[in-house]
Amino acid sequence: MLWLAGLFGIVALVYASVGFGGGSTYTALLALWGVDYRLIPVIALFCNIIVVTGGSIRFVRAGLVSWPQVLPLLLISAPLAFAGGLVPLKQVVFLTILGGALLASSIALFMQADKMAPRNVSKPMLLVISGGVGLLAGLSGIGGGIFMAPVLHLIRWAEARRIAAFASLYILINSAAGLFGQIIKSGAHALAEPAMQYGLLLGAVLVGGQLGSLFGMRYLSPRLLRTVTALLVGYAAVRLLWQAQGLS
Repeated sequence: MLWLAGLFGIVALVYASVGFGGGSTYTALLALWGVDYRLIPVIALFCNIIVVTGGSIRFVRAGLVSWPQVLPLLLISAPLAFAGGLVPLKQVVFLTILGGALLASSIALFMQADKMAPRNVSKPMLLVISGGVGLLAGLSGIGGGIFMAPVLHLIRWAEARRIAAFASLYILINSAAGLFGQIIKSGAHALAEPAMQYGLLLGAVLVGGQLGSLFGMRYLSPRLLRTVTALLVGYAAVRLLWQAQGLS
């Protein structure tokens, strides 16, 4: 558990420095560690909330969140994240969804959408994307910022700092909604004992997230970290999809 907590702390530090929560990597690590699949989204969503809360507050105070621009995307995604958390899933279905989500996350990490030619996406389509990502957040434990940020960069939705601010807030709201759904589905009493077992992970992301927000990426290569994370998440995705295939 100490090794896993150390990894969680490092992941939180890296993701917090760029405004993300790290849900895709938490779920990948938990799956590779053999954690009960029913606990994976609960732990990952809780970690997301811990990591992005401070950054979200700072972004809002700095005036980087345009509420008229942000609210429609949040209002469509949050209820679907809650609904996703309520859905009971068999192990094979969960592993397939999580494996597919992690594979998409790996691809998103490799993309540099801000350097690609801009594309046009209609407002209704952007809302559909936001809703779909919110649903995925509740089902899998991935907050969704890792999917929405490349899309927003690709359509030049706002400057990079504002997209980072939105991603942080988006992860916070969707993770909270998804976690609420997960708790209602499983029952708080059923989750209390496992939560105590993995409490060290929550402490690790609290420390790592604070350090990441404070120091940013001053001493780390963003490109190298994106590549390493993408490879880890991609490897976990393949493992999970292979495992799901064996259960089907």
